[in-house]
This record gives sequence, structure tokens and C-alpha cells, in this order.
Amino acid sequence: MRPCRDPGEAYRRVDFEARVHGANPRQLVDLCLEQLAGSLGRAIFAAETGDNAAKSAALTRALSALTALQMGVDGSNPAGAALIQLYEAARRSVLDSALRFDGVRLATIRDDFLEIRQAMLAG
Repeated sequence: MRPCRDPGEAYRRVDFEARVHGANPRQLVDLCLEQLAGSLGRAIFAAETGDNAAKSAALTRALSALTALQMGVDGSNPAGAALIQLYEAARRSVLDSALRFDGVRLATIRDDFLEIRQAMLAG
């Protein structure tokens, strides 16, 4: 594990690793959705405060969460193709924001994934 200069990031990393250990598939999806929404929120805040390093780190973490979500899609599930399309569209928007930041677009994506997470938790 590489040294971390940001105590908040170190705490998040330890918390994340502890939660991944022993989680069932549904809990892992929830964790990825939580990480995605949180990372997008941090990227938006970092852009507003002019912290480019934090913005970049948050966008990278959002991409990691999207990649994990994509890799976990069950191709035999009838909703699988729609999920892959959703994740890929979100991925393109996050990547585009690395070059030309679009906080409004990222906020919309964040809200969409928070809504998906709430529906999953309610179901």
C-alpha cells in the first residue's frame, strides 16, 4: 500500500476495503454505486474550489466504480444490455469531463445513480 498524504482518503480506502471483504454481490453493487456518487460529488466540489488534483483523483475513482459495475453485469439478465449502455454513457461523460469539465452533466449523472441506488435498496 502506498503512503497517503490525505488522512480523509486513507480513511476512505480502509473503510472501502473493509466493506468489500465478505460483501455479497448486491452489497458490492451498492458499494460501487455509493463510490460512484461520492466520487462525482467530490469531483464537482473540487472543480468549484479549483483543486485540480482532487478533481482528477475523484474522476479516476468514479471511472473505477463504473468499470466495476460494468464488469459485474450478468449478460444473461434481460436488463444487462441496458445497464451496459447506461454505464458506458456515464463513463464517456466522466472521461469527457477530464478534458472539459461539465459539473452540471456530472451532477445529473450523480443524481441518476443515487436514484438507482435508492430503488435497489428499497427493492
